[in-house]
Amino acid sequence: MKIKFCGADQTVTGSQHLLEINGKKILLDCGLYQGKREESYDINRNFLFDPKELHAVILSHAHIDHSGNLPMLYSKGFTGDIYTTSASRDLCSIMLIDSAHIQESDVKYVNKRRLKKNLAPFKPLYRMEDAVNVLKNFKTVSYHKKFCIDGLNEKVTIEYFDAGHILGSAMMVLEIEEKGRKFKFAFSGDIGRPGLPILKDPEFIGDVQFFISESTYGGRSHDKSNMMDEQLANVLKEAISKGGKIIIPAFSVGRTQEIIYSLSKLFENNVIDKIPIFIDSPLSIKATDIFKLHPECYDEEFSKMILEGNNVFELPNLRYVQDVEESKSLNSIKESCLIISASGMAESGRILHHLKNNVEDSNSTILIVGFMAEHTLGRRLIDSRNETDAVVRIFGDEYSVNAKVVVLNSFSAHADKDELHDYFDKFDRKILEKIFLVHGEPDQQAIFKDSLKNMNFRDIEIPFRGQEFEV
Repeated sequence: MKIKFCGADQTVTGSQHLLEINGKKILLDCGLYQGKREESYDINRNFLFDPKELHAVILSHAHIDHSGNLPMLYSKGFTGDIYTTSASRDLCSIMLIDSAHIQESDVKYVNKRRLKKNLAPFKPLYRMEDAVNVLKNFKTVSYHKKFCIDGLNEKVTIEYFDAGHILGSAMMVLEIEEKGRKFKFAFSGDIGRPGLPILKDPEFIGDVQFFISESTYGGRSHDKSNMMDEQLANVLKEAISKGGKIIIPAFSVGRTQEIIYSLSKLFENNVIDKIPIFIDSPLSIKATDIFKLHPECYDEEFSKMILEGNNVFELPNLRYVQDVEESKSLNSIKESCLIISASGMAESGRILHHLKNNVEDSNSTILIVGFMAEHTLGRRLIDSRNETDAVVRIFGDEYSVNAKVVVLNSFSAHADKDELHDYFDKFDRKILEKIFLVHGEPDQQAIFKDSLKNMNFRDIEIPFRGQEFEV
């Protein structure tokens, strides 16, 4: 079997890993690379393989850095099947169309400014029709139900395990027979955290010979997930005391629902004042509806609440914003309020307008609750905490960072170094022959590689984009 690493290699976005098994090419994930605009545009348009030659795509989950370039794949001639869980398919049905819409809208907005500066216009990576058409290629599968890829017969069987990362997220184990040899090969997708609200904990996939694993937080520890409510309450209390707005860039899937759940508990126990809350993301609204359709993904505590009739996604002081004009009207609100908007890395969508209007207000708070990749606006905001007279660029214009920027890593949906160590410790060292670390920045990967060596794992690679292996 040949492996070619085509994305999320020594970086955290654009997950794509190409397998060649018995003459067939299979792609694990087809994510969108996010970073510097022109670099991202080039990487996302130019695959390291011919999409027409792909037999199938095996998708771990619906986050855009794992699924977001599927429409481009389709537009370049891919006609095969895309296998994923039912919940991931439902989420992709809204997220890919939303991604296309955002690209078209943002490019239109940016090009107006570029035109005034006599600069060449950008083109969107793909359009709505590409996103709609690629959805026809999806085939849904269940956790713990082994399935075969059409055309490969019994030579490759796949089983999904719950990754506990977002709704529908999966780790996958491929049982492969090739040239008379049988072995197990696995891909982690993104590994979640034990004890997170709403979702089940990550499942152990069992022993395998080869493992492609994420390493996002391979060298960092998070605050414990049971600290989420308390930390959020402290941030909100301080922000409300200043009379400012709280702006949260949040992934529409997973993070937004977790924040709402945490807020519902804080309000129910009268821990914080019931300020107005706005979910300003049509995608978040649709994603929340999809959450309600998939109780098979809930943990025991959340399942019990739902069965008892508690709708934690509906609060008296919570308003879901659909209309663009209503979104704009939020800028005229003078009192404290909480605005949760996408995208999660603050790279596109309505969050950019809210940041533009509030980042220079010293009474406002920008709350970061998720990973921010290099060269994204979210990462720039995090880095600004260590600078005086920090400036960020939004829609091509510079803005001073006067708002308070707060980071809460207790909300992270990625396993930290200790949780990754606990997960890896379950593997039999005599069976696991080789580990490939992806989906991480080089410093985190180097630390994680060293720690795995200390745990007596034998062969650990940190591949670069385009690197090939034969196993």
